[in-house]
Amino acid sequence: MQSLGVLAALLLVCLGAGYVGSLATAESVKDWYPGLVKPPGTPPDSVFGPVWTTLFVLMAVAAWQVWSRSGFEEARLAFALFGLQLLLNIAWSFLFFGLRQPGAALVEILLLWVAILITFLAFKPHSLVAALLLLPYLAWVGYAAYLNYGVWRLNS
Repeated sequence: MQSLGVLAALLLVCLGAGYVGSLATAESVKDWYPGLVKPPGTPPDSVFGPVWTTLFVLMAVAAWQVWSRSGFEEARLAFALFGLQLLLNIAWSFLFFGLRQPGAALVEILLLWVAILITFLAFKPHSLVAALLLLPYLAWVGYAAYLNYGVWRLNS
């Protein structure tokens, strides 16, 4: 029962991070983002919500796998890195959408990508499954960095 409680808490934390990030995007996706020139390969707006929701669920399950194998105390560094990448994820939304600063957001998303990679490496000794669950997130943020770069270059 405790295991399901930890999973539920991690889902709340990860989906909550997504929700906080979405607060910064709500207005800009209506009045700013649609007017931007976007790079080739930009998906329809309807793709972003389901993809991000899926990624936040995968993050929570990954963290739960680490907790299940090692606990919070033994995996303290891995969980600190996990928290850092969640904060960077939220910060990107505020930089790109909230402040409408694609250049600053580009620098930040590159830091986010590195933080995810380091979290992947920190999760791996605790649970290979947990580390592998972060790979779609790492790939999507790489793709998002391309989109961010394109928006910055095409709209400067």
